[in-house]
Amino acid sequence: MTRVLVTGAAGFIGSHLVEALLARGDAVTGVDSFDPFYPRAVKEANLATARRHPGFALHELDVLDHAALAPLLDAGTVVVHLAAKAGVRPSLADPAGYARANVEGTAAVLLAMRRAGATRLVFGSSSSVYGDDTPAPFTEDAPAMRPLSPYGATKRAGELLVGTLVPVDGLRAMSLRFFTVYGPRQRPDLAIHAFARRMARGEPVTLFGDGTSARDYTYCDDVVRGILAAADWTGGDAPGHEIVNLGGRRAVPLGEMAAAVALATGCTPRLEWGPPQPGDVRLTAADTGRAERLLGWRPEVAFEEGLRRFAAWFREQP
Repeated sequence: MTRVLVTGAAGFIGSHLVEALLARGDAVTGVDSFDPFYPRAVKEANLATARRHPGFALHELDVLDHAALAPLLDAGTVVVHLAAKAGVRPSLADPAGYARANVEGTAAVLLAMRRAGATRLVFGSSSSVYGDDTPAPFTEDAPAMRPLSPYGATKRAGELLVGTLVPVDGLRAMSLRFFTVYGPRQRPDLAIHAFARRMARGEPVTLFGDGTSARDYTYCDDVVRGILAAADWTGGDAPGHEIVNLGGRRAVPLGEMAAAVALATGCTPRLEWGPPQPGDVRLTAADTGRAERLLGWRPEVAFEEGLRRFAAWFREQP
């Protein structure tokens, strides 16, 4: 049994991870501030299964409160830090809030780990760090110094903070760059979920740009497998920091994604077109060779199958 602390435990990825950790016999402490970015009831529903498990304990607190976070850790705890303000476009309106939650929040988690003597860390980063000038497929060695949004910039800053403190605190850490994660419980503001909801209501769906922008979609179960493998990797002896892509290895154009969502949900879409939006990149495409070498990981769920699973979940929602 491993002791694992998951920040952002009530979120989309965090709640799936908590269930997977419990299923393999780990003791899990969840931390979440229940930020009102989307309704608390959604997050409570995410945790409904985990709350019934005797190996799970939830603490409602903000990771910025490192004094409250530190007592939840000990030297053997693995920390999976997923808590963050999410979203590219909202970050343009609130760069200060994103910097505080994502950069200062990560620094506070690292400080709490130092106080507790914990040295094993998995940090949830994002493909948004790559910006628009990285050659595809994106490799982790790309400079990643020109993200297009404050959100991307804060995630890159978090990676740099982790890397800076590895030799200081003897950390063994892995930063995982997630590529457009989707599936059951996906945040309601993200495109696949938002498109499905509008299509089901017979409302028009706005596609921004000319429809050719493309995203590398990664199914949530694949991402959770990658996080589990990264958590196990942190159990090695030598301090160090690795940055690893987790992506689906297939860039799906926006127009194709909208058509696939309509097919999976059985809806007839009403599409409208709008101008490109600030902060949106033209393309994300993951090179996952490093994930395969270090973690033995590769994506397993094809995009169409993932959408079928999402649609089955979506039809069950109120």
